[in-house]
Amino acid sequence: MRTRTPWTCTVALITASLLGAAGCAGKDSTDDRAAAPRTVAPVAGCGAGSWSDPADLAPDRKPARCDKGAPAARPLAKKRKLTVATGTLSAEYVAPLQVAVAKGEFAKEGLDVQLKVLPTPDALPLLAKGDVDAQWAAPEAAVMNGINGGFDIRWVAANFSPDPTSKSGLWVRLKDGESADHVDMAGRKMGTMIGKGSVIAYPMDTSLKKHGGGLGEIGFQQLGSADVLTALENGGVDSAWLLDPVWRKVDGDKKYAFLGGQPLGEPLGGLLFGPTLLNKDPDAGVAFLRAYIRTVNTYFAGDYKADPAFVAELAKLMKTDEATLRSTPSMRMDWEIRKGTTDRLQQAYADAGVSKGAPVPEEKVVDRAMYAEAVGHSL
Repeated sequence: MRTRTPWTCTVALITASLLGAAGCAGKDSTDDRAAAPRTVAPVAGCGAGSWSDPADLAPDRKPARCDKGAPAARPLAKKRKLTVATGTLSAEYVAPLQVAVAKGEFAKEGLDVQLKVLPTPDALPLLAKGDVDAQWAAPEAAVMNGINGGFDIRWVAANFSPDPTSKSGLWVRLKDGESADHVDMAGRKMGTMIGKGSVIAYPMDTSLKKHGGGLGEIGFQQLGSADVLTALENGGVDSAWLLDPVWRKVDGDKKYAFLGGQPLGEPLGGLLFGPTLLNKDPDAGVAFLRAYIRTVNTYFAGDYKADPAFVAELAKLMKTDEATLRSTPSMRMDWEIRKGTTDRLQQAYADAGVSKGAPVPEEKVVDRAMYAEAVGHSL
């Protein structure tokens, strides 16, 4: 019988993780996981290129792909309604989910998917409790602390890695005498959506250390997704992590400098499943991933911004300016999770002082089995 993390402990863990404390201890709910092995069959249109070695960390690695329209839908016998939490609907990395809803890819699987905007700290306890079925986020420090405390949550699919020409990442407002080659970051204030416990702590720490700083030497101000750029422009913060296509609004302005972004070829976020899709209804979980992967293969397989009509569709879905969206390179949408990413993230959280205790082993955070099944790959 599965042991659930008590709701009071759930709240305590989320609060503690945001404050950099350890939270409360709980039994690892996966200790007694005894689900029967699932049958994995070959999938038409998903050949050898639909899976890559997770240990391949090459920056120019080609993301896995199936044929357009693959994997084909396998409608569930009974329709399911799923709620997916996301911190924003205006960021480009969320576009595959929006397109999957708009194009009926989830519906083909018998899924009625609702995308609900919720900040990660608010959504995480709901995911752990089962009130939210999935979360489009990342293995933030709060997630790691929660898993350490007994939450049955897994990172089950990735989202994207940046194009080499992208400037999505750390931007700073320059002081007199500074340039992009020499910025003194120590003591400055950083604006982010999540704070020190965000996955951007990993690439941000790398960039800061090149400029006389480090996660322990700057201040953080948590802001809503729509407020990060505004705070940088009006002086509320000295630096900010700007996503595609937001960075285009400061690119070329000599008052600002780009200091570095996400590692090439390494997704840092994506899809988190809670106990419902992991254990109670894994068929729906695989169906969700099948629809997501099919959407990537059909609409985001390459340079999707080369199609003006599709860019216009994306701009409407994201409620953003079409010209700004077109001005940034296509993301490399990627459902696969690289080996060791969660170890590197946790080292950054430790540097930032928001992670306590022993690191969570990758096998307790990452579950590649469902996306492998969706493309017909046996682990």
